[in-house]
Amino acid sequence: MDILSAMRAFVATVDMGSFSQAAHELNTTKATVSKQVAALEDHLRVRLLHRTTRKLNLTDEGRVYTERARRILEDVTDAEDAVSPLGAEPRGRLRISAPHTFGAMHLSEALAAFIERYPLIHLDIDFSDRLVNLVDEGFDAVIRISRLQDSTLIARRIAPVTMTLCAAPSYWQKHGKPSHPKDLRHHKGVIYAYLSTPGEWSFRDAGKLIHIKIGGNLTTNNDVVIRSAAMQGVGIFYGPSYIVSKELSQGTLETALESFNDDPLSVYALYPSNKNLSPKVRAFIDFLVEWFRHTPHWSALAQDD
Repeated sequence: MDILSAMRAFVATVDMGSFSQAAHELNTTKATVSKQVAALEDHLRVRLLHRTTRKLNLTDEGRVYTERARRILEDVTDAEDAVSPLGAEPRGRLRISAPHTFGAMHLSEALAAFIERYPLIHLDIDFSDRLVNLVDEGFDAVIRISRLQDSTLIARRIAPVTMTLCAAPSYWQKHGKPSHPKDLRHHKGVIYAYLSTPGEWSFRDAGKLIHIKIGGNLTTNNDVVIRSAAMQGVGIFYGPSYIVSKELSQGTLETALESFNDDPLSVYALYPSNKNLSPKVRAFIDFLVEWFRHTPHWSALAQDD
């Protein structure tokens, strides 16, 4: 048995959801794929898939084996590309994790352009605001928006992101604009749940970092909900400028305390430091740096206000 071919058949079956679709993907027959998966199970002496007339389901062993096999196949592809005459043409499956709102608002156009430039790369992107474990979860790279701390990962800066405090004009009319961050104790905020300290906002006052506790009636892990609530006068938004750039330009949200905003954030691409950067990962990161090479409109707008 060709173990790598059997792995490819098994992973394709898992990804496509059926033997027939996997066969189409691999340009072979359904019977061949089914036999390869069965031979793999015999070799491992475990059942990887539960087969029914309607669908295939992974066993517990199958779930564990899928991720390990996937990594092996990707490493084989990377090794082949590194020494192949075709190595200059990045190819293969590329698993990326990116923040949900940033991805939806600002990555979608970039992804379409990237796929057009690199048609041999298959992008598999997980949009999530949770802090994924890049290595353990099998991602090739992650996009994060932060003030980067010490890390075992290698990081490349893609774009700047300023912090912005804003609210609906009706909110400011009703409650008044604060003149100092300490005034926020008398205001309501819309709280982002994934902050390390939800309900505590950081500002700079004469170069000194200060932390302000703020109350409110809404806490959520969704930036779009926070923006919508702020537009409806529920409370104050304080977060990355890229979320509210359109609303600021249209005047549906208005800024305050601009001179007290905390230090800027950055969009980073991170990848493991314990492996060489594969051509497909390098292509993706280089492309994003190029895409955002000019100061993004959200940062320029926030700085002008």
